[in-house]
Amino acid sequence: MGRGKIEIKKIENPTNRQVTYSKRRTGIMKKAKELTVLCDAEVSIIMFSSTGKFSEYCSPSTDTKKIFDRYQQVSGINLWSAQYEARTTFISEMQNNLNHLKQINRNLRREIRQRMGEDLDGMDIEELRGLEQNLDEALKVVRNRKVRTQSSTAYLLQYLFYS
Repeated sequence: MGRGKIEIKKIENPTNRQVTYSKRRTGIMKKAKELTVLCDAEVSIIMFSSTGKFSEYCSPSTDTKKIFDRYQQVSGINLWSAQYEARTTFISEMQNNLNHLKQINRNLRREIRQRMGEDLDGMDIEELRGLEQNLDEALKVVRNRKVRTQSSTAYLLQYLFYS
């Protein structure tokens, strides 16, 4: 009595699907081992279940890396170049971004030192005038804030005192 044919389509019931996967995984691994022994073939199988479980088989006479290397040589497809090119591009962009941020940081630190009256030797007359103007404007803002704070404090004290 032979086995009946089944329709090849996704098994909807998750439990039945997992049982079938497990049985068929065992079967395909057995077939791979038989091919290795009977035919002296180099076989490598890598599988991931729908739940992410990893299974593999590789002939004892080789390893998976050698199989991939032979595949690349025979097919002319470089499996790794696109990944490394993308990573190299990403690293290069990140390095450029880092260098740009470092330059901004250096400029801001120099500006802070100049506002503190340090590191003025390399500045020409126009830069010194601009720095002086910026400091005058900042001083006006600080004085206005000080006056507003004093006024609100005096008002609060007056309110508390006369209430």
